[in-house]
Amino acid sequence: MAHRGRRSVGQPDPSRLKAFVALSHGGKALAGFALLLACAAAFVWLTALSLPAVVASHFEGDGYANGFMSRGAYVGFTLAFVVGLPALLLLLSHFAFGRPGARINLPNREYWLSPERRDETVSTLRGGLRQFMAMLVVFLCYVHWLVVRANRTSPPRLSTPWMIGGLVAFGAFALVWTRRLLRRFRARPSSQGQERARSDG
Repeated sequence: MAHRGRRSVGQPDPSRLKAFVALSHGGKALAGFALLLACAAAFVWLTALSLPAVVASHFEGDGYANGFMSRGAYVGFTLAFVVGLPALLLLLSHFAFGRPGARINLPNREYWLSPERRDETVSTLRGGLRQFMAMLVVFLCYVHWLVVRANRTSPPRLSTPWMIGGLVAFGAFALVWTRRLLRRFRARPSSQGQERARSDG
């Protein structure tokens, strides 16, 4: 009876084990995102080889080009936009969420950011943001592909229906992503469920 509640020698600390698993999963997810960025950079570079020396890079509402730049400038700008911007936003938010004094607006904020739940909440937010940034990379690659196709015609013309379709698809994803994330934090467990979980443990 004197040893009740005391961990035996060699038994792992559940809280430390959970933190280690979350850290390992986050590292693998970041590696996967880095691989996606590498694939996106390769896609932009390879598809840009077919572009003319002067690239139609900006288009009016009817799809006809009204802005041009050299191929080298276009490739540099596109790589910075497709690869650099999502990577920078993800890294900034990754470190911002991890700061102890970071103010994060969430439904049931006091509950989800309590000391015993903060690490799991931050991990969930980081994972959700990685999903959004990954889809942003895919969408920007799609826009680049439309620009490449537009430059194959004379005069260059961007396909307005395809552009609108891409915007609608990305907007629908953003809406579903936002609703799922908010629902995740609005679904606060009931007090009975918490008591049952504690009794089972």
